[in-house]
Amino acid sequence: MASSSPAIIPITNPQTNTAAAQSQLPIATPAFRAFISHINDTVRNGLAQRRPWAELVDRSAFSKPESVSDATLRIRKNYAYFRVNYLTCLAAVLALSLLTNPFSLLTLLALAAAWLFLYLFRPSDPPLVVFGRTFSERETLGVLIVASVVVIFLTSVGSVLISAFMVGFAIICAHSAFRAPEDLFLDDQEPASTGFLSFLSGSGSNAAVSAASAMAARV
Repeated sequence: MASSSPAIIPITNPQTNTAAAQSQLPIATPAFRAFISHINDTVRNGLAQRRPWAELVDRSAFSKPESVSDATLRIRKNYAYFRVNYLTCLAAVLALSLLTNPFSLLTLLALAAAWLFLYLFRPSDPPLVVFGRTFSERETLGVLIVASVVVIFLTSVGSVLISAFMVGFAIICAHSAFRAPEDLFLDDQEPASTGFLSFLSGSGSNAAVSAASAMAARV
């Protein structure tokens, strides 16, 4: 009579589970989710402080400045009041410029994705392997810096960005110089960093915190 074969008990290898957890996509890491959440919150808070667009384009409030000093004073007052609207217009001009230049848009997206997924939010273990070659963190950082310099200064991306910022800046200066600010009432107690200025500083600090947490996780 043939003896029955012994039962095989499945055994879970903890090293396999650890490797699977470590090799999860950077987009699934808590640091990346926190980064996106911070950006979303700061954008929404900044846009909530914008002035009414009808007030921005009120044709009855436009007049020619009497002098250069008057135009400069108008620019300062209007920017203090409409800064969120102005920076929204600047972002719209930048977005339109990138949409009309698909190569620049795709190149910037690829560069941003490389920084996010290959360095900032990528775990250090396992190391990065490309075409059979292992790259250390320092080598990855060096390659990303060189790639950024090449993309910004040696392709059309830099000229597109500079042109968009110059056009947006010219539109903002022209509007603020010809828009009479006498009917605007800016609260003197309002801090200078409200609106999109706080959004820029907030998103920058949040990005730094998220990146720092991701870097600390590697150590």
